[in-house]
Amino acid sequence: MHLSLKYKEIREQSVAFCSHLHIEDYAIQVVQFASPPKWHLAHTTWFFETFILKPYLKDYTVFNPDYNFLFNSYYNNAGDRILQANRGNMSRPTTAEILEYRTYVDTKMLNFLEHQTDKTIIDLVILGLNHEQQHQELLVTDVKYMFGHNPIFPVYHSDYNLVKDHNSTTGSIHVKAGIYTVGYQGNGFCYDNELGVHQVYLNDFEILNTLVTNGDYIDFIESGGYTDFNLWLDDGWSWVNANKIAAPLYWHNIDKEWHYYTLSGLQKVDHDAILTHINYYEANAFAEWKDMRLPTEFEWEVAAQHFRWGKRWEWTNSAYLPYPNFVKEHGALGEYNGKFMSNKMVLRGASVATSNHHSRSTYRNFFNPSESWQFTGLRLVK
Repeated sequence: MHLSLKYKEIREQSVAFCSHLHIEDYAIQVVQFASPPKWHLAHTTWFFETFILKPYLKDYTVFNPDYNFLFNSYYNNAGDRILQANRGNMSRPTTAEILEYRTYVDTKMLNFLEHQTDKTIIDLVILGLNHEQQHQELLVTDVKYMFGHNPIFPVYHSDYNLVKDHNSTTGSIHVKAGIYTVGYQGNGFCYDNELGVHQVYLNDFEILNTLVTNGDYIDFIESGGYTDFNLWLDDGWSWVNANKIAAPLYWHNIDKEWHYYTLSGLQKVDHDAILTHINYYEANAFAEWKDMRLPTEFEWEVAAQHFRWGKRWEWTNSAYLPYPNFVKEHGALGEYNGKFMSNKMVLRGASVATSNHHSRSTYRNFFNPSESWQFTGLRLVK
């Protein structure tokens, strides 16, 4: 597929997801880590304007000089920006203006790409498209957080229940002790944090071919899992008590029966469906309760060729750290991954909210251990 066609296709997907929203939904920010849909649409556009059009298109005129301040996320090299917690304060610019901004930048980009052959520019565009796909997943999860905390539990779309998947396999996979090679070894796109191919030694381990289900987790809850400090890491136990946690995110006990919010509305929990929206502390406590453990990210990567994955981001027991010989890019793009290598845990795989063709077994996602608004799950090691 020609790059301009790929650009057009991916950019349209962001707007298509938002087509089911009402205008009042676009500017809402109910919590600091979840950005308004309008901001996602603008920020992904700002990325192309800032890193491609401004430096490489002669005589390019920015759509609005204020947008660099409003829609820069965390790139200190790109200039000052508003605080993340204040993204929901922007009733202006309007959603209509943001859509005009997208049209303006897309028109310039498509003309610019028509006969583009410079590898540096092409690589930047591909990075920008993968960046947009990351924000498409964030759009899904942020809209779910917004609707899931609305007291009437709005329906995004009646056919958009993303938590109904069941395991389609059984059993476990045994991996023999040995030295294995990890890291991205292909010729396509990958992020810089996947580079630094190296070898690791793994002991014998056996990893389940299935993900933990809602029914499994209900057993944990009903056995007193949230009240037994012996199961929890110290930070996790502090989190449970400080926030009075007694169930996964979006779960509600109504008339002694568990319900959860889905993007197709509030529904009864499907006991056989794959568990989601649990954080690292919960995943670790459940593993402790089962007398098992979470895999390391390297165990997961080595074993992933033998099991099906892609329905949930799967917590690992690995801290997010650089690979050997990791090198950050110069300037703003060097802030993409490297500066977050602190106080975060690695998740592997992909989720039902991940865009098509945006997953690899070497993909290293990372979040704070207390975060669960992504479509997260867990797979156990015996």
